[in-house]
Amino acid sequence: MKKLLLMIAGWLSLLTGLIGIVLPLLPTTPFVLLSAYCFSRSSTRLHRWLTSHPRFGPVILQWQQTRTVNRNIKAKALFLILLSFAITLIVTSLPMLGKAGLVLLALVLMGLVARLPEPSATNARDKISLERGICPGKEET
Repeated sequence: MKKLLLMIAGWLSLLTGLIGIVLPLLPTTPFVLLSAYCFSRSSTRLHRWLTSHPRFGPVILQWQQTRTVNRNIKAKALFLILLSFAITLIVTSLPMLGKAGLVLLALVLMGLVARLPEPSATNARDKISLERGICPGKEET
């Protein structure tokens, strides 16, 4: 029963993350990471499928292995947060208090993303990977 609930949660989380790609204010990455977590506990096949996905897989694997996010991924996320909030502020007719709330939410989200750790040679796991000639966050094949 627990595996079934985790699998359902994984699919719902993945669906929410995919919707977040096109819907402003709905983040994609946390939901995809949550689905990877749920699938890792419920279905090896689904977890393998998600982590081998060309778009999501490398980011998920890097997060799972080193708890880091590459600088270029963070920059893209910050840009998309800024863009989606700007579009939302322009196309909606919110009162000033609502717009201020959106700006505050955008700043909080951007602050959280900006604070995510990046891989570095000083990180022990990254250092070992670098010594082996493996890019941090990449699996050896």
